[in-house]
Amino acid sequence: MAYRSIVIGSDVKLSLKNRQLCIKNDTINDTVPIEDIDTILIESPQSSLSTALIGALAKSSVALFICDEFHMPCAVLLPYLQHSRQHEITKRQLDLSIPAKKRLWQQIVISKISNQAKCLSLQGYEEDALELERISKSVKSGDSGYTEGHAAAKYFSALFGDGVTRGDDLDCRNGWLNYGYAIVRGCVARTLSVYGLMPLFGIQHHSQLNQFNLADDFIEPFRPIVDLFAAENATSDTKLTPEIKRSLVNLINYNILVDGKKYSLSYAIELAVKSFSSVLMEKRKDLLLPELMFLELHKYE
Repeated sequence: MAYRSIVIGSDVKLSLKNRQLCIKNDTINDTVPIEDIDTILIESPQSSLSTALIGALAKSSVALFICDEFHMPCAVLLPYLQHSRQHEITKRQLDLSIPAKKRLWQQIVISKISNQAKCLSLQGYEEDALELERISKSVKSGDSGYTEGHAAAKYFSALFGDGVTRGDDLDCRNGWLNYGYAIVRGCVARTLSVYGLMPLFGIQHHSQLNQFNLADDFIEPFRPIVDLFAAENATSDTKLTPEIKRSLVNLINYNILVDGKKYSLSYAIELAVKSFSSVLMEKRKDLLLPELMFLELHKYE
């Protein structure tokens, strides 16, 4: 199983040799087996990579992130048409009925709010956590009452303090959240593509300007692990340093519960996407969604 997350912070040349990622400059000469790599994030604007390497990364379903001039992830490489039954799975995705979409979105929102409640509980805000758990039980089909937004307002206020908003650029924790969400979102998009799904066509999200509507649906229950990391490690003036960025990239290797068992976040994303594929193929009715736990790095055997 791929498990390594690589952050390229200096100007290097990336190439492929004998199924190895080769990283070179005047002082560096390292290699990493492609099969071990889950994620690569390139921050350095002067780095270069060969087309042979890009093709090998795509075939191995490696999530390759490119950062902009502000060192924020702005692009991700997605594998193309790898699923053996691409036509059938895409057709079923496009034919998904509105009642089915509403039922699936209800499950996603319930999972998200429950994980937000768990995040608050892990931070010692038990009363607020209990309130969010009560809110999660009131989510209707399609979240017609917009319970998600109501819960989010209470959640971020309880987690980071009254008056804190997600749009406050002066609060450094929002930079942490944006960076972590971008990494998780890219991994979700990568996994959707591997399973033959079209990230453009969402369950709830449907913006014509968004290429990742389905990824924005499935990221929702996973967001609280980023929130928890920020709550435990950041204050409003803690800058987003290169070390912190590497830690946020590595969150995909942290544990999260699925059906009572510990899995890496990366694999939990795969289980959620796989369950959606099974729903489309009428092999199951419900999604397999994550349950937040305390921060713990996954141990690979």
